[in-house]
Amino acid sequence: MYDAGKVIVGLVIFLALLTFPTWYNVATGKATYVPELEKAVKGDQCVADTEYMRAEHMDLLNEWRDKVVRDGERIHTAPDGTKYNMSLTMTCLDCHSNKANFCDKCHDYLSVDPYCYDCHIIPEVTK
Repeated sequence: MYDAGKVIVGLVIFLALLTFPTWYNVATGKATYVPELEKAVKGDQCVADTEYMRAEHMDLLNEWRDKVVRDGERIHTAPDGTKYNMSLTMTCLDCHSNKANFCDKCHDYLSVDPYCYDCHIIPEVTK
């Protein structure tokens, strides 16, 4: 290698540019930012615990969709034995009725565009 110095400098610049977004977010404090969600309008208990719902709600909703549409099942039994209607509109959005302050905050933060509202009606904001 005749130009080893130039190659090494080039690799260092490349790695710096590649990792810049991560270092920038760490330096500005944005790496630990998590959107603050609005509390449920009504209801004391969700169909599952908070940590599970934050990480896996999309899987739960897809499972519900498949069971309702393909198998005709409409009742979900929670681990504590409570029965819930498998419905985004009548179960989830009954308690979390402000889509902009609940759903959209996380979906926008994560740049996710769910297709739930291609079929479901967006509920009116509860005042």
